[in-house]
Amino acid sequence: MLDFCVAINANEAGEIIKDTVVNGSITGTLTDEYENAGVTVLVFDKHYYRAGNRLTLTVIIDTVNGRTHIHAVSGGGGQGLFRFDWGASGSFENCIRDALCRYIIE
Repeated sequence: MLDFCVAINANEAGEIIKDTVVNGSITGTLTDEYENAGVTVLVFDKHYYRAGNRLTLTVIIDTVNGRTHIHAVSGGGGQGLFRFDWGASGSFENCIRDALCRYIIE
């Protein structure tokens, strides 16, 4: 799970995130996008070979407190009874942090 604020507006952050996941990988797709009252929810999925499965990534962008806040969580991948994903969920989440790293303020 990721949770941080950035020094750009929500629209810019959303565009960077979408570009990173969709255009920055072969299997990344934007499944759904929802916006209402200053909150944007982006849902992505991507196939990870090391997890042997598709993973989802849900990103929530809000400006409720006057700052652009990013919250992201990945899930759905893994193999076996314990759903071990070989680090694929963390990697999917970290692509968001990497894309926005120069704008992170907290």
